[in-house]
Amino acid sequence: MDTCVHAETQGTMAELVKEETPLYLVNHGENGPVRCNRCKAYMCPFMQFIEGGRRYQCGFCNCVNDVPPFYFQHLDHIGRRLDHYEKPELSLGSYEYVATLDYCRKNKPPSAPAFVFMIDVSYSNIKNGLVKLICEELKTVLEKLPKEEQEETSAIRVGFITYNKVLHFFNVKSNLAQPQMMVVTDVSEVFVPLLDGFLVNYQESQSVIHNLLDQIPDMFADSNENETVFAPVIQAGMEALKAADCPGKLFIFHSSLPTAEAPGKLKNRDDKKLINTDKEKVLFQPQTNVYDSLARDCVAHGCCVTLFLFPSQYVDVASLGLVPLLTGGTLYKYNNFQMHLDSQQFLNDLRNDIEKKIGFDAIMRVRTSTGFRATDFFGGIFMNNTTDIEMAAIDCDKAVTVEFKHDDKLGEDSGALIQCAVLYTTVGGQRRLRIHNLSLNCSSQLADLYKSCETDALVNFFAKSAFKAVLHQPLKVIREILVNQTAHMLACYRKNCASPSAASQFACEKQ
Repeated sequence: MDTCVHAETQGTMAELVKEETPLYLVNHGENGPVRCNRCKAYMCPFMQFIEGGRRYQCGFCNCVNDVPPFYFQHLDHIGRRLDHYEKPELSLGSYEYVATLDYCRKNKPPSAPAFVFMIDVSYSNIKNGLVKLICEELKTVLEKLPKEEQEETSAIRVGFITYNKVLHFFNVKSNLAQPQMMVVTDVSEVFVPLLDGFLVNYQESQSVIHNLLDQIPDMFADSNENETVFAPVIQAGMEALKAADCPGKLFIFHSSLPTAEAPGKLKNRDDKKLINTDKEKVLFQPQTNVYDSLARDCVAHGCCVTLFLFPSQYVDVASLGLVPLLTGGTLYKYNNFQMHLDSQQFLNDLRNDIEKKIGFDAIMRVRTSTGFRATDFFGGIFMNNTTDIEMAAIDCDKAVTVEFKHDDKLGEDSGALIQCAVLYTTVGGQRRLRIHNLSLNCSSQLADLYKSCETDALVNFFAKSAFKAVLHQPLKVIREILVNQTAHMLACYRKNCASPSAASQFACEKQ
């Protein structure tokens, strides 16, 4: 029987809860992290030091590398470095490196990220009090922008845009007595009308920002405009971040189907006759390729999009939700929003989303030892090739599911090794590498595999696989595939692991 390895696992940013010790930060200065010359794996507990500490053998590809002079250390009587327990990268499964300029865009340090708040001020949002609710809450929640643990204030800058079928940018520079509004009416080719004064430090511009948030509900109180745009809103936010040369996140508060004449204009295609037919999959696909193209641009510039949606009728989530999905953002949906019933849930969601731990402009690579390899990836990600997982942002609530294929012999002695490396920018604007290392036991006995099977990871994997398949296959076929996969696992257990029993006995009853 072939050696088996548990082939579904989850990789996340794995933010630690408050009671746990924060990840150790390793800083090798200009030298940067020590890496294998062949497979580029980062220094970790799986590297074996030899020849008195002058060389090491990579645990992933078995390549023998010279130890850089700055990293040399003598070995003890069992072949372990004398500083083994002093170095997190040699003794711990998870840790971080300070990245050198080689790991930064254009070989220069990144700027601190920015949050841009974009509010739909169409007629219905003004009349139902939603705009006023959002503005009032922002005055409170902006006090709690995420920050580095050792810092007193957040380095994140903030900017504000309102929109209906045109865009309104606001200058909230700290030396202004009143905020200034600049209107962009050409939504077919969006540009940023101001740079200085759009993205500002909240603490420095607090009084001007509060003035703006007080004024916005009254500013549009007499507006009868109910048509909105959507794609140009994302484009505007991305262009603002691009002009400021920083990564960031857009918080969009939107309510209706974007029917105004502009890129990304959508029509109502809610056709219930397609449900439970082979054409049902069309309802889950975006109407236009504008949003896919926009998502690619957002990821390329480290622009994450989170969407708060307040529909009272059909809004085509399949189209509007594509950019949040591919940029590592979140979509919150409040159907038929009623102030007295739904406001508390919305405010809790908004607070949590703004305050949570987050990293920007991330690239993830999964490396494995010989005998198996990562073959597919699922989550809020984008991939230009088969190995680099790109994420405009990744936060503590996101997971990337990785499928591994076992395509060669695995040794029970050596096991199966996995290293997940995430290069990202912190909320303080520092480039870092977060490394997770995992060693899995290998066994030639299926019973051992079933005993250690991670049910949560399996369910996560099947759910995300089905979600991806919905775009291409009828729901009926996907359900059959899920049932068949589950039945196959149980049948395999009965055949290879269960003791003889009556045919009516549950296949997975504990032995």
